Amino acid sequence: MTHVREFITKALPLALEVQDRYGIPYGVCLAQAALETGWGRYVKGNNYFGIKGRGQDFATHEYVNGKKVYVVDSFRAYKSMEDSFEDYGRFLSTQPRYADAFKTNSPEEFAKELQRAGYATDPEYANKLILIMRRWNLL
Repeated sequence: MTHVREFITKALPLALEVQDRYGIPYGVCLAQAALETGWGRYVKGNNYFGIKGRGQDFATHEYVNGKKVYVVDSFRAYKSMEDSFEDYGRFLSTQPRYADAFKTNSPEEFAKELQRAGYATDPEYANKLILIMRRWNLL
């Protein structure tokens, strides 16, 4: 679990900055980065949040009609981890579909609203984020 502690130590200041600047709970930010990258072990193009867009194509999985399917998709690429965290904060805070998440009072509810808004296709996405936040005391 050393890699987990190292990831938290490295990402925590960035997540706190995202919280201060954009109002996204730091625990949600950290949990998403951890989940999307396997605690930083599987980062491609410094994209810590799986945000799609131009920059790089690679294989991933999505859930379609409740079934896990593998696809090749395009994802944003960044110069640094810091750039990825900054873009994540800007992205969530400016997309109208995530507005309800910002009306919540807890990181757990924020995670549930992200899922409701379609951040990820995994039907267990919010539950996975909540488990990470609870396990690592990120609430």
